[in-house]
Amino acid sequence: MSKILIATEKPFSKQAVAEVKQVFEASGDEVTLLEKYSEKIELINAVADVDALIIRSDKIDKEIMDAAPDLKIVVRAGAGYDNVDLKVATENGVVVMNTPGQNSNAVAELAIGMMIYLNRNGFNGTSGTELREKTLGIHAYGYVGRIVARIAMGMGMSVYAFDPYVEKTIIENDGVTWLENVEDLYKKCQYISLHIPANDQTKGSINEELLMAMPQGATLVNTARKEVIDESSLLKILESRNDFRYISDIAPNCKDEIVSRFEGQYFFTPKKSGAQTAEANLNAGLAAAKQIVSFLKDGDTTCKVN
Repeated sequence: MSKILIATEKPFSKQAVAEVKQVFEASGDEVTLLEKYSEKIELINAVADVDALIIRSDKIDKEIMDAAPDLKIVVRAGAGYDNVDLKVATENGVVVMNTPGQNSNAVAELAIGMMIYLNRNGFNGTSGTELREKTLGIHAYGYVGRIVARIAMGMGMSVYAFDPYVEKTIIENDGVTWLENVEDLYKKCQYISLHIPANDQTKGSINEELLMAMPQGATLVNTARKEVIDESSLLKILESRNDFRYISDIAPNCKDEIVSRFEGQYFFTPKKSGAQTAEANLNAGLAAAKQIVSFLKDGDTTCKVN
């Protein structure tokens, strides 16, 4: 029997927890919960004798992993995994996985929903603008980007995509126009939807050069990570172009300055909201549980990221 800890400062729904528990009960494993914890020491104490760990946005660093000598696998219920120290995990012999695709529809709907919300001036009764016949650029054509493209085309938008890791034919077969370089994406599109991970290559990569190249009435939509934005460039373009807008479900570090100076040019959700749907919550939790069972029983390392 293996011991599984579900450690979520931001808890799963009751339904998700119940169904995740059923997966582990069927496999003969023991499950414990640590929810809404406020101190790191609570997590350190909880991992002392666990074999597997399911998390959401919880940070798993060297101190946590060193406190868990039996830990074999950590699964991040979601796509992004920059909250886990992969180097330390590898050194400790811990497999790290994510659950790709499980939150994708929720994130895609949020991206489109935020665009509509800002275009209609927060539904304050004044005249807004439509998305139909506008150009949308998808920066990274993965699970989320593909769904955003599909929704946008259904609304009558012209959709372009840049992703050096996705074959041109795959993008074009979806009815999306493939672009060879990222500069062309930003020059051509009134709206850009970001879906790139935060890593050494991408952090700060959305810079002044790219943003200034965008057409009049430009809107940047970020449901990825705040670290990919060069914030000094963001402030500069908001100041120099009152037609430029920034939408995100992860408020930047310079949020207070944006709020105080650029009314009508931004929208931020109160907290990270991409995966905050009942469906995504359940899908990601169940996927994490099933991946742990497959790994512990059969050594299946599908979705391993380290």
